[in-house]
This record gives sequence, structure tokens and C-alpha cells, in this order.
Amino acid sequence: MTVSPFDHPLLSGLLGDEEAARHFSLEADIAAMLSFERALAEAEAECGLITHDAADAIVKVLASFRPDTAKLHAGVATDGVVVPELVRQIRAAVGGQYGEFVHFGATSQDVIDTSLVLRLRAAIDHIGLLLSENIVRLANLEEEFGGRPLMAVTRMQPAIPVTVGDRIASWRAPLERHQQRLKEQSGRLLVVQFGGAAGTLDKLGDKGAAVRAALAAKLGLGDAPQWHSQRDALAEFASWLSLVTGSLGKFGQDIALMALTGAGIKLAGCGGSSAMPHKQNPVKAEALVALARFNATQLAGMHQAQVHEQERSGAAWTLEWLLLPQMVVATAAALTFAAELAGQIESLGH
Repeated sequence: MTVSPFDHPLLSGLLGDEEAARHFSLEADIAAMLSFERALAEAEAECGLITHDAADAIVKVLASFRPDTAKLHAGVATDGVVVPELVRQIRAAVGGQYGEFVHFGATSQDVIDTSLVLRLRAAIDHIGLLLSENIVRLANLEEEFGGRPLMAVTRMQPAIPVTVGDRIASWRAPLERHQQRLKEQSGRLLVVQFGGAAGTLDKLGDKGAAVRAALAAKLGLGDAPQWHSQRDALAEFASWLSLVTGSLGKFGQDIALMALTGAGIKLAGCGGSSAMPHKQNPVKAEALVALARFNATQLAGMHQAQVHEQERSGAAWTLEWLLLPQMVVATAAALTFAAELAGQIESLGH
């Protein structure tokens, strides 16, 4: 039993994407948080803030460290975030004279936000491949059927003759623009978060910027000043997700309307009905419309989550956790369904 349809044992067959969801699993989150702690120890040793022996001890423990997830669960209930209990467990595992150097100068938000960015990077790679596949499939349809005539429809009424290529262009061109938008956004989104208690890296003295740069390099992320309470890059990415699913929703809506009368389209592999065996329901087209509307609805929440009071907000931060993973999975699912729907088109035009 699950609350979210994206990992529901039944509904996920219609709405889920296992690859995208994997990046928001417990295993992926813990792995990314441990990567942060390992890279932090190495960066601080390089910059002379902790000894190389301390860093080596931390890295050695983290190579095989597996946290007690039951205690993590209890810790979140008490602390509101997982990191205090996670760090307690790592320090206990390192022990001796080096345990105190675990997580030195960092705060919980550094770990959680950088973990998110690391996992978003992997999710974006997946989404980017799916986006490219959709562009290719639509280009193939245009090559095969683009020259055929088709009746344009404006305000739900027949208008003037156009070509199939004209309609396909309205599906493909936005996706190409979304590709470019993602490239432009990635430099702002895929950056390390490292600010310490209140964003000033106060415990690191004059070496804060150097440690941050080294940490970013070790994690393969961009170096940027702390963004504890500045959530515009995440809101911008959420907007991009909604734009993508909105464009795919337009594609799905057009296909569903064309399938309504069968005029100008022939589809294979549509859904059946338990009561009406003659029906061929455009299930994937309908799912695209639903996912577009879902992401558009969640986007308002992500914009609400920009409102962080002072240097950190527990409430706004938690709201992001509720919304962004589902938007990512919805987008990956929509891209998968759109590519499959394009593959179901056997004929377009007359």
C-alpha cells in the first residue's frame, strides 16, 4: 500500500518510471549523503583543516559503512532531518581520535541539498535521453507522413487544409526548445551546497571558499556560494519539468482528439474496455494530459517553497521534499509514454 500513484503496485504501471524513481530511493539518498561526507573529509585534508590521517580514517569507514535505518527513521521524527543521526552513526563508526572530524564545519542542509543535486544530475541524464528519443521519433513521423494533407482545427472547428508536418512541428519544436533550456539551467542547478551553520562557513575561517571549491570538484558539481534559503534554481527546474509535460500534454490531447473520430490517424496497441470490446482507448494520450495537469498543479507549490524565512526554513524545505520528486517522476513517465505513443502511430493524414 502506498500513498503516491507513482510507486503504487498497480498505478505505477500507468504513471510511474522506475529509473527516475530510483534516484529518490533511500539507497540513492544515503549513497549521495555519504559521498558528500567522504568528499568533504578529503577536501578539508587537502586544505589543511583536518589531517590526512583523519580523512583517510573517515574515507576507509565510509567505504563499507551501512547506517542503521531504523535509527535514522527515529532521528528524522525527532530532528526533522536525517543528518544528525547519520553523522552520529558515522562518528561512532570512525571512533577514536578522528570521529570528531566527520562533518567538520558542515550543516544538515549542506548534506541534504547536495545529495538532492547529485541525484537530480542522474535523473536529468535519464530525462535528457528520453527527451532526445521523443524528438527523434517525431522527426521520423514527419519524414514519413509530413507531406500528407490534414485539416487544421481551430477552436474545435475545422479550419483550412495544412500538412501533417505543420502539426508535428507544433509537437516537436517545443521539445527542442526544452533541450536548450535544460542546458542553460544545468549550470545554475547542478552546484554544490556548502555554507555551514548559517551560510558563512564560520568554522573554516579563511579556507571556506577553497574547501567548497575542492568539495564541488570532487563531487563533479559546479562551485557556487551557498544557497540555503535561495531556492530559485529548484523552482526554475520545476518550471522546466512542467513545461516539458505541458508540451507532451498538448501532443497527447491532439492525438486523443484525432482518435475520437479516427480522422487522419491510425493507432495500434490502444487500451481495451471491460464493457465495450469494440473500443480502442488512447490510454497513453490520456496519461500525458493527466501528467501535464499534475505537474502544472505541483508547480505552484514549488513556487511557494521559495519563501524561506531568514537563513533557513524547515517548512518551505519540507514542502520541496513533498513535491519535486513526484514532478521528476511524472516528467520521466510522460516522456516514456510520449515516445511509446509516437511508436503506436501507424498513419497520419489522408
